Amino acid sequence: MNSSPLPNGRLLPDSQSWNSSGSDEDLEAEPGPGPHGGVLEFSGVLSKWTNYIHGWQDRWVMLKNNTLSYYKSQDEREYGCRGSLCLSKAVITPHEFDECRLDISVNDSVWYLRAQDPEHRNQWIDSIELHRAESGYGSESSLRRHGSMLSLTSATSGYSATSTSSFKKGHSLREKLSEMETFRDILCRQVDTLQKYFDGCADAVHRDELQRDKIVEDDEDDFPTTRSDGEFLHNNNGSKEKLFQCLSHKGINGIDFKGEAITFKATTAGILATLSHCIDLMVKREDSWQKRLDKEMEKRRRVEEAYKSALCELKKKSHFGGPDYEEGPNSLINEDEFFDAVEAALDRQDKIEEQSQCEKSRILRSNSVPSGDAYSTVGSHRFAEKVEEMVKNHMTYSLQDVGGDANWQLVVEEGEMKVYRREVEENGIVLDPLKATHSVKGVTGHEVCHYFWDTDVRNDWETTVENFSVVETLSDNAVIIYQTHKRVWPASQRDVLYLSAIRKIVANNENDPDTWLVCNFSVDHEKAQPNNRCVRAKINIGMICQTLVSPPEGNKEISRDNILCKITYVANVNPGGWAPASVLRAVAKREYPKFLKRFTSYVQEKTAGKPILF
Repeated sequence: MNSSPLPNGRLLPDSQSWNSSGSDEDLEAEPGPGPHGGVLEFSGVLSKWTNYIHGWQDRWVMLKNNTLSYYKSQDEREYGCRGSLCLSKAVITPHEFDECRLDISVNDSVWYLRAQDPEHRNQWIDSIELHRAESGYGSESSLRRHGSMLSLTSATSGYSATSTSSFKKGHSLREKLSEMETFRDILCRQVDTLQKYFDGCADAVHRDELQRDKIVEDDEDDFPTTRSDGEFLHNNNGSKEKLFQCLSHKGINGIDFKGEAITFKATTAGILATLSHCIDLMVKREDSWQKRLDKEMEKRRRVEEAYKSALCELKKKSHFGGPDYEEGPNSLINEDEFFDAVEAALDRQDKIEEQSQCEKSRILRSNSVPSGDAYSTVGSHRFAEKVEEMVKNHMTYSLQDVGGDANWQLVVEEGEMKVYRREVEENGIVLDPLKATHSVKGVTGHEVCHYFWDTDVRNDWETTVENFSVVETLSDNAVIIYQTHKRVWPASQRDVLYLSAIRKIVANNENDPDTWLVCNFSVDHEKAQPNNRCVRAKINIGMICQTLVSPPEGNKEISRDNILCKITYVANVNPGGWAPASVLRAVAKREYPKFLKRFTSYVQEKTAGKPILF
């Protein structure tokens, strides 16, 4: 068996010689204990995105044993969780724009969570990362890569157990290593020979010193004479004796020192030449492996980019309808797609409403309309002054002509109905005031305003409201109402808190038409605070109805054929959040005429065949 020398004198078998290509080591995780010796469970309330219909809902979320679970509420934990995620391979992503939101994804499952403020979100992220670190899936520092190549200098402290089979393709290098082994054997023998020679020389010098000292002590009076050839002679016995014999040409023990020195020099030169050649081969091998490594890294980079691109596409397809596609300046959905989605949702609502209207028409409800005297007073509630101010503003400005410098643009004209708009934007939010005029036969202003204001019949004609409730009754003609509107995805759901008041406007002279007004304007109330489920919209709406009567022929009584109600409807709405301006204006252009036609048709149906109420 061939062997290789080590600097410490040991021999390295071929089965344990150096490997130029190294070995591929797998990544090895070295999880350590947590910073606190154990992670306690963490729980609290987070808003979780459910679906595009219900949006964000509060859920009780618990973090325990590297698992994130959620319950409908804290009281319902005993019934079991509604879902859970193992955090070992989860990806936690703080949202780029929403400072309260974090997304947790495992494969194609994604939880959209939202804390009440950025501080709570950071607490949740820190707790999740702490649990992941405890379980061994923490930061990248817990993974260590072992060296895949053994350097030549590392051989001084040990030897590699890698087989020389790694040199299967390196024939030149293997041959040079064999040459080095041969040179090593020769060099070892030469070193032994030279060592013997040096040891013999040292022994000869030592014996010569001892002999000289002995001669000096024994013959202090007899001095040796010196020959011209440098030999010392003793004179006691009269014989000439050589004290230190000259070394023969062969040297001690017959070693040819000169020949050994020449051979040693040739051997070392051969070793140096072979080492130089090995280095050249290893450099070429390193260049070859480096090129292969660069190619593999480039392949890996392209594969990773393709994977990320495919993953992004998959997320867009599988999670379309998530909170990232809601309205807002950072929405992933473009303006055209936004408009198409809103229009499709409105069409579905129209079909549902047509079916429900058929059912409602079968049910006849009799509602008595109170007399006008009950609505002619202001009242004594805390909003009385505000109501009076709103009434005066609407009577002053809402009835003004749309011409002049008001910049009203006619956007819809259908028969007697005309809808005008004035484009206004503030901080990127569309605040376009809308004004509509309409004339309806057979009804009075009192009747139209009554059905518009009465909450008992609101659901009979209103199709955009999901639910509403009377928060406070201020007087017989003023109430505070909270209502949520049906969500039209991808727009966020809206809610409105407003005061609704109905008033009969006292005529200044007998020629003025009988006039009624309903004004709805936003207010604040402690029983209906804003929440994170809906965007709170602000409104200022006025409906002014004037009754015009044409005299009947002869002595006939006034019938509904002689009555015409002139309606002026003005709406100032702040949607409370960002949405594409083109979408908001298109929806307003579509929905306001439909609302007016639907409502006036309902009033005509309700008053048909009933006594006229002025």
